[in-house]
Amino acid sequence: MARSITDRMIGAASLDVATYEEVEHDTTATGQAAIVVIVAAIASAVGAWGTGGSGVLGMLLATLIGWLLWSGVTYFIGTRIFKGTATWGELLRTIGFAQAPGVLLALAFLPVLGGLVRFAVSIWLLATVIIAIRQALDVTTGKAVLTAILGWLLAIIPAAILSARLWVR
Repeated sequence: MARSITDRMIGAASLDVATYEEVEHDTTATGQAAIVVIVAAIASAVGAWGTGGSGVLGMLLATLIGWLLWSGVTYFIGTRIFKGTATWGELLRTIGFAQAPGVLLALAFLPVLGGLVRFAVSIWLLATVIIAIRQALDVTTGKAVLTAILGWLLAIIPAAILSARLWVR
């Protein structure tokens, strides 16, 4: 029996391998994974807004597109270069649930502690994404780390170029 989205978020944030295996194989959990990404994006926007940032809708859209893009790039790298076995949907679900610690970014507006919250959540997210990739692709931790780094670089470069072009105009 599938656990609730909240239980899965807690499991993913706790680096529970069984949770990642569960969402990897539950083809109906893609919508839940999208909800996790949306909730984390909203929390991030709240934390940024509290420090003078703006653009909640833009952040939400960029986060969703980034999730889809990074999952696709990670799928390509993980299956083609590192010979992992997964579908794009499996990576969507596991990487989506790996965003669960991002809900704490809502606290990033706190004076003094905000920077510490952002740093801690960033490290935590790196760990959850590596576990998600490792479990979805059925590869070693080393290959999961390399896949995560290469996937992030290949996904972030086009986004940075696009952002720079939009700011120049």
